Amino acid sequence: MAARLAPAKVNLFLHVGAPGADGYHPICSLMAFADIGDRVSVQLGEGRLTASGPFAVGLGRESDNLIIRAVRAFVAELGRPMAELSFSLDKHLPVASGLGGGSSDAGAALRLIRDMFAPAFDDARLEKVAASLGADGAACLWGRPVVAEGRGERLGAAPVLPVLDAVLVNPGVAVSTPDVYRRLDAGGVFGDVAPPPMPDAFENAREMAAWLATLSNDLEAPAVAAAPEVGAVLATLRDEPEVLLARVSGSGGTCFALCADDMAAETLAERIEAMAPHWWVRRCRLGGPWD
Repeated sequence: MAARLAPAKVNLFLHVGAPGADGYHPICSLMAFADIGDRVSVQLGEGRLTASGPFAVGLGRESDNLIIRAVRAFVAELGRPMAELSFSLDKHLPVASGLGGGSSDAGAALRLIRDMFAPAFDDARLEKVAASLGADGAACLWGRPVVAEGRGERLGAAPVLPVLDAVLVNPGVAVSTPDVYRRLDAGGVFGDVAPPPMPDAFENAREMAAWLATLSNDLEAPAVAAAPEVGAVLATLRDEPEVLLARVSGSGGTCFALCADDMAAETLAERIEAMAPHWWVRRCRLGGPWD
């Protein structure tokens, strides 16, 4: 059996433009990845997906899972059948949470099967397969800091990031991405998707947080409108002394808080857990790759 971490994705900023004629919104986003996430394993078997972990019950039908779709897309691109495989998904990230869990699971599966059965299958082809699975697919394939543009399929180099100690908080409410985009469209206010000026590197978390504060997540307001519980998380985080910056990731409902160091993040996480024991709270480091 081979296994790989499927790390949580965090949109440090996310600018969303007006939809084109095809209905898709162009984006520009700086994505980083956490040292926590799901775990995907694969072995020769009967072509099944077995899910376990605290959020396994929130998954949909097996045939709709992005891991299964990723395998089918890989086989189609490869142009020949493979041995039957069985996948195990240890699901630790909340579902529909803005952390790219499904895309990251699919990326981990793609890298596993490429390494096991088609090592000559080059990175560009693998990225093409991942991008076909959704907006986060290409970025989540590699799990390293990246600037994503277009529909998310155009990846550019990110600045060199410092160690980013962070806390992820989810109120336990699934947020519908289509609903968030409908609310964005109804408001009629869209962002500039040209990449903002970026330094080559950031010296520390404080400098990074100050720069990020000049940017935004354009889906944050519609996400809060769709799920007021997300707004409660944001308000709580922004009132805490350890927090340098708090923001929604993706279309919600997970929020992230950047802290100056590991001790500050640990203190914050413990306090939030005590204040709201029904929330999902995880301390982590942001950056990547972690494998």
